[in-house]
Amino acid sequence: MPDVIYEMSKKGLGLATVTGELNRLLGIVSDGDLRRFLEREGNRALDLKAADAMTRNPVTIGRQELASKALNLMEARKITSLLVVDQEGKLEGVVHIHDLWTTQMF
Repeated sequence: MPDVIYEMSKKGLGLATVTGELNRLLGIVSDGDLRRFLEREGNRALDLKAADAMTRNPVTIGRQELASKALNLMEARKITSLLVVDQEGKLEGVVHIHDLWTTQMF
């Protein structure tokens, strides 16, 4: 968990991704996931693994999708980031709502 917290802070996106072999997406640990995990597990949380705190099957989008679809997904699911994956579920990147705001789509 210390590595997860470090990654979340370093990247400034409020999330850390959990990947497996060949960069295949396994899950995500969001700020909210982390807060709920710390509340539930208390002091022992720092000794546990990212897999214990992650959301499995997070909301994703393909790189070929339009920015408007990404924004609609984020608004509908009340999330601020979408993970971009390829057809095999390999993580390719993250789209944050702030990225979309800078496109002046609104």
